[in-house]
Amino acid sequence: MTEEEDIVLVDGQYWDIDALASDLRAARDDWRTAHRSHAEHGDVGFPSRLRLEKIVAALCGALFPLRLGPSFVRTHNEEAFVAETLQTALSRLYGQIRLELGYSLQETASDARETQAARIIGGFAAALPGLRRLLDRDVEAAYAGDPAAQSVDEVLLCYPGVLAIIHHRLAHRLYALGAPLVARIIAEIAHAETGIDIHPGATIGASFFIDHGSGVVIGETAVIGDRVRLYQAVTLGARSFPSDATGVLTKGLERHPIVEDDVVIYSGATILGRVTIGRGAVIGGNVWLTESVPAGSVIHQAFAEREQSTGGGVPLGHVNLEAAAI
Repeated sequence: MTEEEDIVLVDGQYWDIDALASDLRAARDDWRTAHRSHAEHGDVGFPSRLRLEKIVAALCGALFPLRLGPSFVRTHNEEAFVAETLQTALSRLYGQIRLELGYSLQETASDARETQAARIIGGFAAALPGLRRLLDRDVEAAYAGDPAAQSVDEVLLCYPGVLAIIHHRLAHRLYALGAPLVARIIAEIAHAETGIDIHPGATIGASFFIDHGSGVVIGETAVIGDRVRLYQAVTLGARSFPSDATGVLTKGLERHPIVEDDVVIYSGATILGRVTIGRGAVIGGNVWLTESVPAGSVIHQAFAEREQSTGGGVPLGHVNLEAAAI
């Protein structure tokens, strides 16, 4: 008997829909019974990624109305557009924040949750003008840092690193205010679109530029200074993941790198652990670092050699750093 002849039709179909639905219900019930602390609330009681995509797109348009807003926006009507867009977007974002707090603070009184949601959305709204000014510096850094860029408009419209940092600035503010789940969803929206994975907990200074961008990973507790430039496939990650007595990973540890001002990290470099890359250092492509680097250093992939960035580039000798192409 052939494989085709083994197939039994059920009501003229190649699957038994009632059996499938029943088996999937049993799988859900098993999960929910075993993991009651991770109860699934569905779209009604949980933030919606699809809705947050629309909310963030609207916020991007409100921040940069002439470039990221709809085509009808002109200088004579942009203020009215911004006001109307923000009113709708912030109202909807407030609803998503309330859903998160209802999910994460189920044991907290509803009045307290409402108070916290109001505090978060109020703080986020108040931060938007400052975020716009900070993003202007990021856009200017991208334009200044890439000789292929013809205009700041091109940078804003075309560069994935700029799109990722816009999402990150919004997500980081929400994360800091107390809406980490909504923030994480916003970060993953940018990750899916750009290939750049920035955890909303990461702290990033002004004039930040990611060139090309695909494959960049920046971990939750990373701290990045001002005027830092990263290239594609750079990882600022954790070196190890300690666990408690039950084997569950310990949360909240400072486990990602500190990158000081004016550092350049070239493509494919991997920096792991709570190490410090000193001010003005240059990390070459494909370098693997698990130790701190002093200010002004230049680290090469081939020899893991540290040199002064000034004084004629006199080698200071080999350092005990593992270098490997990845």
